[in-house]
Amino acid sequence: MTFLFVKDLQVSFQTEDGLVRAVDGVTFDLEKGKTLAIVGESGSGKSVTSQAIMGLHTGRGVKISGEINLDGTDLVTASDSTLRSMRGNSMAMIFQDPFASLHPFYRIGNQLAEAVTAHRKVSKKEARAEALLMLNKVGIPNAEQRVDDYPHQLSGGMRQRVMIAMALINGPELLIADEPTTALDVTVQAQILELLAELQAEFNTAIILITHDLGIVADMADEIVVMYGGRIVERAGLHELFYQPQMPYTVGLLSSVPRLDSVGNRMLSIGGQPPSLISLPSGCVFHPRCAAMNAGSEERCKSERPDLRDVGEGHMIRCHLDEQERTAFATKRLAEVFISE
Repeated sequence: MTFLFVKDLQVSFQTEDGLVRAVDGVTFDLEKGKTLAIVGESGSGKSVTSQAIMGLHTGRGVKISGEINLDGTDLVTASDSTLRSMRGNSMAMIFQDPFASLHPFYRIGNQLAEAVTAHRKVSKKEARAEALLMLNKVGIPNAEQRVDDYPHQLSGGMRQRVMIAMALINGPELLIADEPTTALDVTVQAQILELLAELQAEFNTAIILITHDLGIVADMADEIVVMYGGRIVERAGLHELFYQPQMPYTVGLLSSVPRLDSVGNRMLSIGGQPPSLISLPSGCVFHPRCAAMNAGSEERCKSERPDLRDVGEGHMIRCHLDEQERTAFATKRLAEVFISE
């Protein structure tokens, strides 16, 4: 059963340089206990989408339209008081920089306890007990001593675990993890993702995982949404997207992911730079960087904006190329990534 439903979400910011269409017509849904990964390069609209769900966009220059329905509540039209009561309670977010998110002058135990008392009528002693319990649950060693530490006394991985504890301490049904493993070494990355999966299994939490790296979601996501230029360009189940990618941009992301199951593997980057959200290219916004565009499709790719269309069960793409052209490009490009001995 659908728990979160986002329909035709549009988020724009009025700036001195012009109107920034950060999110343009994004639609997806998510069930409890499932993980949706939203991937794409920086500036593709991933974080803006997640912040819109949390109701964090404020100010006169911001315009939000569409629908964000969380278990029957429309978050786009909800009042500020409703959103405040839901944040940290019904929904929570793990930000990519835990050091910036934790208050440097307060002990981590006090910060966790405050998250409890903000939403529930419990004593300070009970709140501290819950904070200690959650620190143990997320794997903080010597939690009884660490509970009185300041953020600067913890490693990057430990601070991220504290952020996860803070996000989950009130048992939210929706957890948004925005680049939760950025700046962490590979071993700690794996530990954090494994921890999220374990806690999801325990609490049946719906998770949105925001990342630019397809590699870290391979063992965690049930479905993947690929964003580019503020729009969804491909949406598919994990297996379909990894083994039958259809959108040339997705193929480019996959070909730049390092793998350990091939000798002499190399990575192929996507040429060029992501587009400016103030002045997007005409036609398909990816066409200036698209290596699959050919003479037969060039005029259409440059002039006509493609719609998001079905190409299989639960598989949608935004591309003018026909199936044969897409498959041939994906097969050739991904084969080039691997060079045998």
